[in-house]
Amino acid sequence: MTSTNIDVAAVVVAAGEVNAAKDRSLTYEESVQFIDELTSKCDEIQHKVLIEILTQNIDTEYLKRHGMLHGHIDHEMFKKNVPVITYEDIKPDILRIYNGDFSQILCAQPITELWVSFGASDGECKLIPATSDHVQRRHALRTTCMPFIKRRIEGEVPHKGKVFTLMMTNDDIITPGGLLARPYVNGVFKDPSFANIRDMYTCPLEAIHCSDHFQSIYTQLLCGIYKRLDVTKVKTIFSSTLIWAIQFLKTHYPEICRDISSGTLSPKITDTRLRSCMVETYMEPPQRTLAKFVETACIKENWEGILKIIWPNLKYVEAIVTGSMARYIPMLNHYSGGLPLVSAKYVSTECGLGFNLDPMCDPYNISYTILPNTAYYEFIPLKAGNDELGLQSKLIDMVNVEVGQEYELVITTYSGLYRYRLGDVLQVTGFYNSTPQFKFVRRTNEVLSIDADKTTESELQKVIEMVSNVIQPYNTVIVDYTSNACRKTIPGHYVIYLELKTKSEANGIDANVLEKCCLAMEESLGLTYRTGRVSNCIGPIEIRVVSNGTFETLRDDAISIGASFGQFKMPRCVTLLPMLELLDSRVVSSYFSPSVTHCHS
Repeated sequence: MTSTNIDVAAVVVAAGEVNAAKDRSLTYEESVQFIDELTSKCDEIQHKVLIEILTQNIDTEYLKRHGMLHGHIDHEMFKKNVPVITYEDIKPDILRIYNGDFSQILCAQPITELWVSFGASDGECKLIPATSDHVQRRHALRTTCMPFIKRRIEGEVPHKGKVFTLMMTNDDIITPGGLLARPYVNGVFKDPSFANIRDMYTCPLEAIHCSDHFQSIYTQLLCGIYKRLDVTKVKTIFSSTLIWAIQFLKTHYPEICRDISSGTLSPKITDTRLRSCMVETYMEPPQRTLAKFVETACIKENWEGILKIIWPNLKYVEAIVTGSMARYIPMLNHYSGGLPLVSAKYVSTECGLGFNLDPMCDPYNISYTILPNTAYYEFIPLKAGNDELGLQSKLIDMVNVEVGQEYELVITTYSGLYRYRLGDVLQVTGFYNSTPQFKFVRRTNEVLSIDADKTTESELQKVIEMVSNVIQPYNTVIVDYTSNACRKTIPGHYVIYLELKTKSEANGIDANVLEKCCLAMEESLGLTYRTGRVSNCIGPIEIRVVSNGTFETLRDDAISIGASFGQFKMPRCVTLLPMLELLDSRVVSSYFSPSVTHCHS
């Protein structure tokens, strides 16, 4: 390979060099070299990243509070003195920043905004500090790595076309201290540089920025259909968003077809800026042929391949399909007609972590390479059943993880998070050069437990897939689901909330089948759960069927109190009382396991 002038060590350590990387687009060859050199020096780079973070922030109140002083900037002192924390531990410090204390509390660089991360299962709204340098680092990483990812997806001849995206920003909030508080994605779409690439997308920014999600998604779909022959990629953050949009189209395609046929915009689009933009720029003269085509495609009961029918030049779908999103893979395969499902990036509000360096792989086998220059990473081994006592001594560095083992991820960032438990559980699948690759398994807080049992999100997902297979012959599918460890009864028991859709009531599902599903779920859960059932420490599992539209209402309620539309994930274990009250108010029938499960290993 031809040598280039990329100094990887400088890009890793010096913020100025990182920022310089975003000033030009790298070639594919330069991007390959950047990633190869970066992943070949994992241990060296991780050491430099931690030293730079500590050197930059050594005078902060937080590090001083935990015994980090000038002259003691090293790994050993950091690991000995700085505690492993959760958001609750630094919440008082972040509230001080929120209210206008701009002293060097967590970070030496000025905090420029607070990124909002909505915890759907517990309803907690986290505020993550961000600096301009942190934003630039994330942008530079994307700029340097995307030529590599893009070539792996599209081959040597880039796709020339538009992106149909489903995204909606929230209104920015001004804190009492004068900072912006908003989801990270708001900043991406509201950054002036985004205007330079807006022509890549089928819809106007006014549609993305419209806070009414009905008007936003309606106009995004309308614009996407107008530009149907130009679309080569469909993109959302989470796969659940695309499934929801397809359901939206099933409901509202007659209105969209009327708009296309008449050349006029629905009166339901009342947002002034959006309506003006649509009428003046995006609405086209009456297209009755197109309207008839869309109506003919959508009126059919079978929507297999609908994405490819509407967008005949579509090459692939990009969305997160790992973790709890994996349950949507069969639906996306059905609706896309088997097009590739690409999950290219591993990111969180707190940090941009890495990429899927084999983006065209089977969606069930996705692994992400966490790039060692993005933050300092530590890992809590889960194989030994670690407890909180002595947790700090159990953490291991990035290069010491073992293939096949599961770990909880802990991050230290440039913007003031130190040994912060991100809440992601990852499994090591291999190495790219010297850098480990991980499969996302689950969130740590998504756990059902009544007694000594612990049922994780991934285990619950497998149970739901089994139920889905049982009810499929009865023309019934699971629209969505969540769960709760109910302790109102003695003994407590698992409650599974299901929203079901039956294609034909005449051949629909009956109570006997759902009771058998309850028993089958219990039989498939772990030995500790089954032992608890036999000893009557855990009550029989319960399925509560909720009315149509319940999960859409849950989503709307979460968005109304601050969750980002594009980043919202349906919680798989609900503990928040308002959510539980809404679910219980929509229950139309309930079913229990008819007998005690067998306790066998």
